[in-house]
Amino acid sequence: MADAVMRGRGRWGRLRPVALAIGLGGVAGLGHPPFDLWPLTLVAFAGAFALLMQTAGWRAAFWLGLSFGTGYFAVSLNWIVEPFFVDPLRHAWMAPFAIVFLSVGLSLFWAAAFALGKLLSPSGWPVVLTMTGAELVRAYILTGFPWAMPAYVLVDRMVGQVASFVGSHGLNLLFLSAALILAHFITQRGRKRGAFAVASVVALLVLGWPMSAPNSTASIPDVRPIVRLIQPNAPQHQKWDREYVGIFFERLVRFTSAGEARPDLIVWPETAVPVLLNYADESLEIIAKSARGVPVVLGLNRFEGNRLYNTAVLLDSAGSVSAIYDKHHLVPFGEYIPLGDLLSWFGVTGMASRDGDGFSAGPGPTVMDLGVLGKALLLICYEAVFPQDVRATPERPEFILHLTNDAWFGNFSGPFQHLSQARMRAIENGLPVLRAANTGVSAAIDAHGRVLAALDLNTEGYLDVPLPEARPATLYTQSGDKPVAAIVVLLLLLTGWRKGGRMRLTPS
Repeated sequence: MADAVMRGRGRWGRLRPVALAIGLGGVAGLGHPPFDLWPLTLVAFAGAFALLMQTAGWRAAFWLGLSFGTGYFAVSLNWIVEPFFVDPLRHAWMAPFAIVFLSVGLSLFWAAAFALGKLLSPSGWPVVLTMTGAELVRAYILTGFPWAMPAYVLVDRMVGQVASFVGSHGLNLLFLSAALILAHFITQRGRKRGAFAVASVVALLVLGWPMSAPNSTASIPDVRPIVRLIQPNAPQHQKWDREYVGIFFERLVRFTSAGEARPDLIVWPETAVPVLLNYADESLEIIAKSARGVPVVLGLNRFEGNRLYNTAVLLDSAGSVSAIYDKHHLVPFGEYIPLGDLLSWFGVTGMASRDGDGFSAGPGPTVMDLGVLGKALLLICYEAVFPQDVRATPERPEFILHLTNDAWFGNFSGPFQHLSQARMRAIENGLPVLRAANTGVSAAIDAHGRVLAALDLNTEGYLDVPLPEARPATLYTQSGDKPVAAIVVLLLLLTGWRKGGRMRLTPS
C-alpha cells in the first residue's frame, strides 16, 4: 500500500510541471479577444520562463514548451472547432482532432524553442530569441499560420505602435524580453531581485500605456471619400440554403440603395453574391441598378476552365466588371486540401468549397484602382492574418480593403481575433483598413490601428465612413521581417559560439 502511494506521488511529481505549464499556457491565451487580459499573458509567459530556468536539461525544456504551447493554443484557438459544426453530419467528428492536433502541432515550434534556449544556456535566457525565431518560422512554413502571436495582445497598447518599425515579430521580441525580466524577478534573490523588480515595473509601464483614442474633433483638411460597408448577417449554416439565399441577397441590395446621399464606393463582403461570376449577369444588373452609379466591390466565386477561385470584383459605375482579384493565400483543409487528389479518395474535401474539390490560388497580392479613393490592396478573409502579404504588392496602396466571411469562426473569439489582426496590419504599414464582414465585425480602422466605427457581431446593417488618411510608408513596410530575422539569427549564432568557447575552456 505504501509503495503504491509513493509511486502515485512520484508520477504526480513528474506530471506536476506539465500540468502547471498547460495551465500557464491557458492563462496566457486569455490575452487575446474576447478576454483581452494582456497582463495575464505577460505573467504567464514569465511563469513559463521561470520554470524553464529550473528545468534540468533540454529534454525537460522541450516538454515544458510543448505543454505551455498546447495550453496556450487550445485557449486562444478554441474557435477552430466552429467550422466543423456548420455541416455537423459531415465534419463534426473532426472537431476534437482539429483542436488537439492544431494545438499540439503549433506547440512543437515552442517546444523546439524552449529546448534550444536551454541548450544554449543553463538558465535558458536565449528563449526570447528562439521563441521569436519560432514565431517567424510559424508565420512562413507550410504556407504559415501566425494566428494568435503573443504580440497581438498589445494592439490596444501604445507600445503596439512599435510594429510600424519592427513588425509584429519585432514586437514579439520586445514582449518576450519583458516576460523574461519578470521571470528573473520571480526567481532571483538578494540585490539582483531588487534590480529586476525595478526593471519589471518599467516594463509593465511601457507595455501597459494605453493607446490614445482617435480625436473625433480634429479638423480634416479636405473632404474624404465616403465608403459604405455592408454587413448582411448571413449565418454560415444558412448562407447557401435555398430558403435563405434570396433573403440575404435582398438585404444586401436594400442596403446598397439606402439613403439619398450616395457614397463614393460600396463594399459587399466575401462570397456575398450567391451565384458564380460566370452566371451572375442578372445578379450584377440588379446590384448595379441599386447602386445608382456608385462602384461596388463584392465577393463571389468564379470558374476559369476547371479552376475555381474565391474572387473580389469591381463593378464600375456603368455596371461592368472592370477589375478582378483572386484570393491567393488559401486556407489549408478549408479552401483546399494538401495532397487533395489522394485524400479525396477517402472523402476528405475542403469545407469551404461548394463546387469542385477546392479552390485554386490567384497570382498574388495586387492593388485595385478605385478611382477617387485611390488604389486599394484587396485582402480576402484569411489573407489579413499574414504580415508579409500586405507589403508584397508591387506598389504601395492608399488603403487596405478587407472582404471576409467570419461566420466560419463562430460567435465567441474568432471574429474578434481576426479584427485584431487586421488592426495590426494597419499599424505595421501605416494604412487604414476598411473591413466588410458577412456577420461582423465590419469596421473602419485608421492607420494607427484604432477602430473608428464598427457594426456589432451578428447584426445586419451598413456603415457610411470617410476613408481615413494613410501615414507615410513605415519602416516595416520598407524592410519587412528580414531585419528582425537577421538579428535573431546573429544573436543565436553568437550565443552558440560563446557557449562552444566556454566548453573548450572548461577542463575535462
